[in-house]
Amino acid sequence: MKTLHRPTKDELFAATDRTVPDLLAPGMRVLFCGINPSLYSAVVGVHFARPGNRFWPAMHLSGFTPRRFLPSEQDELKALGLGITNVVDRATASADLLDAEEYVAGRGNLERKVKRYRPAFLAVLGLGAYRSAFGRPKARFGRQEETLGGTGLWVLPNPSGLNASYQLPDLARLFGELRRAVDAG
Repeated sequence: MKTLHRPTKDELFAATDRTVPDLLAPGMRVLFCGINPSLYSAVVGVHFARPGNRFWPAMHLSGFTPRRFLPSEQDELKALGLGITNVVDRATASADLLDAEEYVAGRGNLERKVKRYRPAFLAVLGLGAYRSAFGRPKARFGRQEETLGGTGLWVLPNPSGLNASYQLPDLARLFGELRRAVDAG
């Protein structure tokens, strides 16, 4: 099990605008889509790497993973039919540093990824990001009526520790709703 080093302030500062490689494979059950990488993730090269991020605990508590994976174990998601990407590829200190044009461009990138890899569901982790990228200002959490090239769209809360509106039990419940939909086929 690879452990990640804790980035220094200088490393974090230098990580602005870097990217984190997508975790993609053909025929995924779910492609989870973050808003954009944190500076922490950009330094260590792993999605949802910041210690306060609740993505990994929510994945386990919702039943997507058999145990709580460490961020450094992200590659194990592929064997479970799961992947990770972002709406916007560039890392920032916070998502509020992104502009509307980046979200719209991000949707185009997501369309290309979905067309190529054909996941059953694309789960966008952030209601505001989904609304901005997809032009759906009244969208709510859960399954969306529209699809993206035949791929089902689902919106979940952002699991960042900065999102105090949703605590881990809420995230696990909402992630679990998606898992049950995926399992139901």
